[in-house]
Amino acid sequence: MRKLIASTFVSLDGIMQAPGGPEEDTTGGFALGGWTFNYWDEAMDVSASGFDGKDRELLLGRRTYEIFDAYWPYQPEDDPIARTLNTAKKHVVSRTLKTLQWNNSTLLQGDVVTAVIALKAQPGPDLQIIGSGNLIQTLQAASLIDEYNVWTFPLVLGRGKRLFGETTKPSALRLVRSQVSTTGVVMSRYVPAGDVRPGSFASVEPSEKELARRQKIASGVW
Repeated sequence: MRKLIASTFVSLDGIMQAPGGPEEDTTGGFALGGWTFNYWDEAMDVSASGFDGKDRELLLGRRTYEIFDAYWPYQPEDDPIARTLNTAKKHVVSRTLKTLQWNNSTLLQGDVVTAVIALKAQPGPDLQIIGSGNLIQTLQAASLIDEYNVWTFPLVLGRGKRLFGETTKPSALRLVRSQVSTTGVVMSRYVPAGDVRPGSFASVEPSEKELARRQKIASGVW
């Protein structure tokens, strides 16, 4: 079974809305579109995290599809990202779209979870989600995402569409790779690691060193 990989840009407070430009997505009056612009450097390899869809099939939500469809088909043919995205096979999740203009694009029919389960079972390259926050949340709740590439930018946006919302299924993740750009962008790769396992420090027997530290705190001696 092929993997389903989700890649997204987020702010430190988890906002993923309109990272690419001011007019990309103004839903809800969002006025800070293009917030990633001033943080790019040569260490930020979009291909390594699947943002260009290289050697993968794309799985896109309606909003991300419309943003991409309005931009990438009109870029120069010698643009490597445009060439990769334009030629990739694209599976689009939408309740409202009836036809798709971007080449190699097909609508997924019926229940999205059922459709993606069937898609993962088919032979072919791994499936890549780019952006598509609502789709990520739906598939995360169904435990269908096998890998997360999250680039966290060093800024706080305060309001906007978030990567994980109230429907998020509590789950543990394991960090398998992390790199920091010269501008402070933390580029991390995670894989699911089972259920969250709560605990309590109150039930842990303190070491002698910890007991000594607590005694110093209580006596005001440091």
